[in-house]
Amino acid sequence: MSQHYVNHEKPVIGITIGDINSIGTEIIIKTFLDSRMLDLCTPIIFASNKTINFYRKQLGESNFNYQSIKDFSKINPKQVSVFNCWEEEVQINPGQLNDIGGKYAARSLEVALQCLRNNEIHGIVTAPIHKNNIQQHNFAYTGHTPWLKESFNAKDVLMLMTAENMRVGLLTEHVPVSEISKYVTVDNILSKLQLMKESLIKDFGIDKPRIAVLGLNPHAGDDGLIGDEEQKTIIPAIQQAKQQGILCFGPYSADAFFARGMYQQFDGILAMYHDQGLIPFKSLANGEGINYTAGLPIVRTSPDHGTAFDIAGKNLANPESFREAVFYCIDIINQRNRYAENTANPLKKTELASEHLA
Repeated sequence: MSQHYVNHEKPVIGITIGDINSIGTEIIIKTFLDSRMLDLCTPIIFASNKTINFYRKQLGESNFNYQSIKDFSKINPKQVSVFNCWEEEVQINPGQLNDIGGKYAARSLEVALQCLRNNEIHGIVTAPIHKNNIQQHNFAYTGHTPWLKESFNAKDVLMLMTAENMRVGLLTEHVPVSEISKYVTVDNILSKLQLMKESLIKDFGIDKPRIAVLGLNPHAGDDGLIGDEEQKTIIPAIQQAKQQGILCFGPYSADAFFARGMYQQFDGILAMYHDQGLIPFKSLANGEGINYTAGLPIVRTSPDHGTAFDIAGKNLANPESFREAVFYCIDIINQRNRYAENTANPLKKTELASEHLA
């Protein structure tokens, strides 16, 4: 870790601003208005003073205090910090999808990424971006997940929607429905299952996670009557995964699986495509769900909603999902640290245990 944080017990969490015309800044301010958040983490918002001040004034939240920094030597762990990513005057138009919103969303991400690489922050919580306008600014990705995968040269990553009562991972993310079956391969399924198993153990503290695998077709193919992906690909992948020590089961028909409450019997669920997993997740998740990117060397979470331009600037945005994303980011960082401590020098621990028994 960076020398700046050697004496910090709390994780330092980077907050990216998202589209500056969206609800992002509003939910960030509302989240950190509660000073108790500073007992849990040291937040660094990647934006500009002027952007924060614009929304602070619009929301009438003069009590939202922060310090402005340009380097990490000035961090005060008892205060919210805004890392100034730009100084120029920027026209903010809440609710408008335009080029400016994407430009500064990309700037915030670029600076935060460099700080992640420098180990100057321990994790990142990303406010929503709009996939169209940000792609005009050297961000040629369909979302945060593929961007982070490439940025950290990860072999694979897993989009894992997480709530108190379920965790749903996606085999495919932002892929047209007509192309989904191309990605339903044994190798892809095995990779995602392995990522989910490792994440559930290291990031969520579940020793022997049970994972359910959903089918691709209606009724999980009905033994090949409605498509053959289950017979040719999904079942063989599950069998191989079991041989590799992954406790996975299925494939299950997605409608019955959620309608009958079967999701409550598993620690993780692998859905084949975006809507198959996210519609039930957003409908059934207790409290506010969040999006977690498993498989990275860093911790990244985000709220489970988008830019919400229709209510931007109207003081209507609910910060609950964003707040949950911050909590999860903190919890996963702490859980990773515990896992690293518990698995360090296993041979030495075994020797000590043997001596104690003797």
